[in-house]
Amino acid sequence: MTRWQWLLQRLTRRLWLRASLIGFLGIATAALAAVVEGFLPWHLPGTIGADAVDSLLNIIASSMLAVTTFSLSVATSAYASATSNVTPRATRLLVEDRLTQNVLSTFVGSFLFAVVGIILLRTGAYGDRGRVVLFAATIFVVALIVLTLLRWIDHLTRLGRVGETTERVEDAAREALEARLTRPYLGGKPLVGPANGIEVCSTEVGYLQHIDMAALSDWAESASATIALLHTPGAFLHHGRVIAVVDGPLDDPTPIRDAFTIGTIRSFDQDPRFGLAVMSEIASRALSPAVNDPGTAIDIIGRNLRLLTLWAKGGNAEDVIYPRIHVSPLADSDLVEDAFLAIARDGAGMVEVQSRLQKALMALADQSRPDMRAAALDQSTLALARSDQALPLPQDRDRLHAIVRGHRLSAR
Repeated sequence: MTRWQWLLQRLTRRLWLRASLIGFLGIATAALAAVVEGFLPWHLPGTIGADAVDSLLNIIASSMLAVTTFSLSVATSAYASATSNVTPRATRLLVEDRLTQNVLSTFVGSFLFAVVGIILLRTGAYGDRGRVVLFAATIFVVALIVLTLLRWIDHLTRLGRVGETTERVEDAAREALEARLTRPYLGGKPLVGPANGIEVCSTEVGYLQHIDMAALSDWAESASATIALLHTPGAFLHHGRVIAVVDGPLDDPTPIRDAFTIGTIRSFDQDPRFGLAVMSEIASRALSPAVNDPGTAIDIIGRNLRLLTLWAKGGNAEDVIYPRIHVSPLADSDLVEDAFLAIARDGAGMVEVQSRLQKALMALADQSRPDMRAAALDQSTLALARSDQALPLPQDRDRLHAIVRGHRLSAR
C-alpha cells in the first residue's frame, strides 16, 4: 500500500477515531428524530409521552457514564497486566483490539445519544411523532447496549491473559508472513549481488516501518532508473546508513527518502521478523527467575515452529508489480535466529525447554529448503553448546545429544 493508505490504516486503529465516529452517530440519531418528524405520515400507531422517553434516556445517560469509566479502568488494567506478564511490545495489539474499541465506542455513543436526546426533549424540539421516533431509537440503543455488554463480559475473561495475548502476537506474525509470501520482495524483483550506483543515505535514526513502493516505482519510471533497496521494514537505520542505491540519474534524493517511513518503534505490518522476536521475548520473560514459567516457553516454541513451517512451505507469489525496484530477500537464518536464539540462551539450564527446542529445530531441518535446514542446524548446534555448559547432570546432556544424534542418523 502507499504511504497515505498505510497512515490511514494506522489511523483507523486508534480508539479516539472510532469513539468519535460512533459518538457523532449517536448525536446525529438523537437530532434526526426531531428533524425527520416532518417527513413521517400524520398518523402513527400510538403516542409516547415525554416522561416515558425522558426516564429511559436518563437511565442510559447515567449508566453508560459509569460503565464507560469502569470499562476504561478494566482495559487499562489489562494493558498493564500484559506489559508486566507478557511483553510491552504486545500491548499495542491489545490497544488496537477492535472488539474493545467497538465496546467503548458504543458506550460513549449511547451516552451522547441519551444526553442530546434529553436536551432536545426538555426544549420541546420533539412533537408527538418525534417522540415516537426517539422512543424507537432508544429501544434500539438499549438492545445494542445489552448485546455489547454480553460480548464485553465474555471478552473480559480473556483480555490481557498470557495465552490470549500470545495468540494475538502469533496472528499478527502470521499475517505479516503470509503477506511477505504473497509479495516476497514487496512487489519488486529480488536483489542479487552487490548494488552499484548512487547511494542514498538515511537522515533519521529509528526503525524502518514502511516503504512506499508505488512512489518509488513512479519516480524510477519517470527517471528511467532502477532502485536497489538494501533494507526491509524492521531494520534499524541511523544517520548516514545507505538505504537505497539508484542506478541512473539522481539530482535530488528527497523523493527516495520520502518513501521510507522511519519511526521510534517497530511495526508488525511489513515486518515478519518483529512478530517472531516478540514471541521469543514472551518466552524469555517466562523463563526469567522471577516468573519461572517454562510451560509458556514450550508453548512459544510450538507457535514459532508453526510460523516458520508456514514460511518454509512458501506460497503463491504474485507477479512483479514494480520491475524497476530490487529488494533484499528475507533470510531464513534471520527468522530462525529471531525465533529461537533468546529461548536457547535463557532456557539453557532447563532440560524440558531444551528438549522441546531441539525437537522443533530438527523438525525445521526436515524442511526441503536448504537455507532453512542450514539455519535450523546452526541454531541446534549453538543451543546444544549452551545447554552443555548450563545443565549440571550428564544424564540431561546425554538426553539432548541423543535427540540430535537420532535425527541426524535418520536423515542420512
